Amino acid sequence: MLAVLLVALIWRGATESTPALSIHRTLATSVRLPGSAPVLAWPREGQAAVEVEGVAGFGTSGRSIPVPIASVAKVMTAYLTLLEHPLAAGEEGFEMTITPADAREEEQRVEEDESTVAVRAGERISERQALQALLLPSANNVAALLAAHDAGTVAAFVARMNATARKLGMDSTTYTDPSGYEPTTVSTAADQLKLARVAMREPAFGTIVDEPSAPLPYVGRVENYNRLVGADGYVGVKTGSDSAAGGCLVFAKRVTLAGRRLTVLGVVLGQREGPLIEAALIGAQRLGDSAAAALRVETVLPAGTSVLSATNADGRRTTARTASALREIGWGGLTFPVRVAVDPATTRVRAGERMATVAVAGAIAASSAAVVVAPLGGPSLGWRLRHVL
Repeated sequence: MLAVLLVALIWRGATESTPALSIHRTLATSVRLPGSAPVLAWPREGQAAVEVEGVAGFGTSGRSIPVPIASVAKVMTAYLTLLEHPLAAGEEGFEMTITPADAREEEQRVEEDESTVAVRAGERISERQALQALLLPSANNVAALLAAHDAGTVAAFVARMNATARKLGMDSTTYTDPSGYEPTTVSTAADQLKLARVAMREPAFGTIVDEPSAPLPYVGRVENYNRLVGADGYVGVKTGSDSAAGGCLVFAKRVTLAGRRLTVLGVVLGQREGPLIEAALIGAQRLGDSAAAALRVETVLPAGTSVLSATNADGRRTTARTASALREIGWGGLTFPVRVAVDPATTRVRAGERMATVAVAGAIAASSAAVVVAPLGGPSLGWRLRHVL
């Protein structure tokens, strides 16, 4: 009977359920790009905001209070038009026929020294042509035409502009007209950056603002007021200027780093050092170029960085470390979240076995396996015998 009992105890100890390894994360939840924070060429006046889409924002300068934005308001007018009437590559979209009243209104706007594009009664203008007139030579009369076509009345369209601003988190923005001619149309650089981000994701919008010029049916070829377009990676976006707003510019600059195309997006408002549009262009170019120059690729997690600790029931321990270095795009001092996806828990691991995947949330989205440094088996027979009962 004693022999049978001994065999039973040994069999129970050998077949006792083995607890899974206890896994603990040892890696920090974020990593920092080495080096000092860059010093950007912020404008000396007005306000500005700049970011690298898909990487991070550099912040803002000046007082973030609502100010007149002039024709920068047309970014929202174009964005809403394209949301309601998307344009695929090569498409012209809907058509509008210019009425005698439309022609007379354009003449009145000229007398009031507004920015317009000449139209003729009976002329037919496509959606794409209207957007080109709106965004390149900044036609106030075309802003009103698009608003009435889209919403029935200018007032109804302005209500949509404000509702969309709220949805985008543009809490310091108020639109009172679709062109920005009224000084009561106000916003901040930070708010307009939010709008630029979503507007540039509309392919037709990005294509049009990157055109140095465009042919229109009545006036012929018109030029883009944004003379940065076509040089040094600048691809838009929209100028604005008047006595209330000063010189304003929403800008976009493409840069390629580590095989990835990135977009520097920025806004400058209230520039008055010299001719207004020129002041905005100079301030935006300095800011955009300095932001692009700050970008670099650095190692944020070296190979061999400790990621996890694994402990078995006996208290013996091993670690898992990154198998390769992880690099990211950014600038000195920028932090990135780090995700660790742990593989299903096991009772034992071998040296070199993957225990998790480590990923850095950045433009490169670098990832690495976390591999076991030393093998770790299950609990000893002694532990099993102690846990028979």
